[in-house]
Amino acid sequence: MIDLNCDMGELEDAAHEAALMEHITSANIACGGHAGDDATMERTARLALERGVRIGAHPGYPDRENFGRIEMAMPAAEIERTVREQICRLEAIVERLGGVVAYVKPHGALYNVAVRNAEVARAIGAAVAGWKASAPVFGLAGSPMLEVWRGMGLTPAGEAFADRAYEPDGTLRNRKLPGALITDPAAAAAQAVRLSRTAETICVHGDTPGSVEILRACREALREAS
Repeated sequence: MIDLNCDMGELEDAAHEAALMEHITSANIACGGHAGDDATMERTARLALERGVRIGAHPGYPDRENFGRIEMAMPAAEIERTVREQICRLEAIVERLGGVVAYVKPHGALYNVAVRNAEVARAIGAAVAGWKASAPVFGLAGSPMLEVWRGMGLTPAGEAFADRAYEPDGTLRNRKLPGALITDPAAAAAQAVRLSRTAETICVHGDTPGSVEILRACREALREAS
């Protein structure tokens, strides 16, 4: 079955995150930029290790007030530095627990800016290359950011979103616009199956309303489709 990932370590509701973890194969753990601290990283990593879920770093703009969902004017060198620092902060905790950080997925505005801005994509890629060049980097399936990373000798993984609406050009609809979120489990599952034909991993956000039910529906639909 195709990889099913979820952004984790961003919420105070530990029971909710534990329920999400039951339906995924990869957990993108916030590592102190847009959200998360050492305690939430350890809590989420323990949940993942207990359930055999792959752990990935989920670095974002260092902007906790806006949850990393607003673009920041940062030089490429600063983006590279903060992304690498966030990855290494999570890695120190995960390794202490006996696990490994397997991949990187940028968060929020940093991800969306990198879709269209090659300089930002290269800064993220440089951070990953300086940390572990063999680690996959999740990015929007079909977007130029994947080619930037491929050109740097990295391993991009095309990602699609079950719980987000798309614009005609293949980018994600701005969260401020109506219909940006897909909250009906059946609709999200149908989109997950359709997009799985062109993506390597499917995401459902943990803070989407009804996310546990959405993940359950997506997992069942993807299993049937495979």
